Amino acid sequence: QAQLVESGGGSVQAGGSLRLSCAASRRIFSISDNMAWYRQAPGKQRELVAAISRRGNTNYADSAKGRFTISRDNAKNTVYLQMNSLIPEDTGVYYCYTRVGVSNYWGPGTQVTVSS
Repeated sequence: QAQLVESGGGSVQAGGSLRLSCAASRRIFSISDNMAWYRQAPGKQRELVAAISRRGNTNYADSAKGRFTISRDNAKNTVYLQMNSLIPEDTGVYYCYTRVGVSNYWGPGTQVTVSS
């Protein structure tokens, strides 16, 4: 059973919006402290985009501040990433991530493509 599954990616024009969802297993969601979104652009390393704690505290990469919003619905075991004012540099595969103890959990990723 997949622990994290992303959805909501797609192709949009610059200036558009997308909302990504990460559905987590109940077990993982209940015991993890932080959930995060990472992205990997072609030819680049995976980088943190945004993270949210169990209490709802958030932090963002500088490139995401003011445009992206991370949120969580604990009743649905789901984390969201609302992305507005998208630019071509936001193109990449977006991954949901959490860590429990010494175990890292990654989703399979969802592709986001922003055209100019």
